[in-house]
Amino acid sequence: MTVHLVGAGPGDPGLITARGLDLLRACDVIVADVLVAQELIDEAPDDAIVISRAGMKQEAVTRLLVAYGTTGLDVVRLKGGDPFVFGRGGEEALALAEAGIDFEIVPGVSSIAAVPASALIPVTHRGVSDRVTIASGHGADGGEPDYAGLAAVGGTLVFFMGLERVGQLCRGLVAHGLPASTPAAVVSRGTLPEQESVSGTLDDLAELAAGLESPALVVVGDVVAVAASLATARSARVAA
Repeated sequence: MTVHLVGAGPGDPGLITARGLDLLRACDVIVADVLVAQELIDEAPDDAIVISRAGMKQEAVTRLLVAYGTTGLDVVRLKGGDPFVFGRGGEEALALAEAGIDFEIVPGVSSIAAVPASALIPVTHRGVSDRVTIASGHGADGGEPDYAGLAAVGGTLVFFMGLERVGQLCRGLVAHGLPASTPAAVVSRGTLPEQESVSGTLDDLAELAAGLESPALVVVGDVVAVAASLATARSARVAA
């Protein structure tokens, strides 16, 4: 039997992969992230053991996976987005491997592109951006992001876990060379019915984003301006 690290996608339950859904429907145990849609958990067999990781530290989750992985049961670790994109899937996979437990990685639709796309923001666009850089709003070690490196890389920047620090992120990027007029956006609860998004510039994004709820992505770059053109074109077509 196997522990399957399954990406549930960015929020909308319809965005899980066919492979992930098949595993859910046949599993014995689910260990699910808090933000995973209940509709997906309901796809499990009626007699499946369902465990929410609410309130659990990562070390406790990892121990749980190792414990169930030794029982001969099929286990699905259902993770928001993709297991290997800010999902700590690597940590869990290493622990399973060290314990001699078979595991499988089932990629999910990542928020990297899906959440901006839900707000009509293409993370790449010909003639506008030919690269995407993803970063955590908290930096690799929990400190400040590498503002100098991020400001110099060009293209589109996508920040995970940056909503509470959006003002600090914007100021840091401007202090290290990005113009304050650089287009920027925050997309809150992307792909869900309650999605909200705001767009502006690095100079005013923090004020515009006040009151938005997590989870959210911060997108910085000229691609943000493309969304306005797409929205205008779509509105004109509907009106016609």
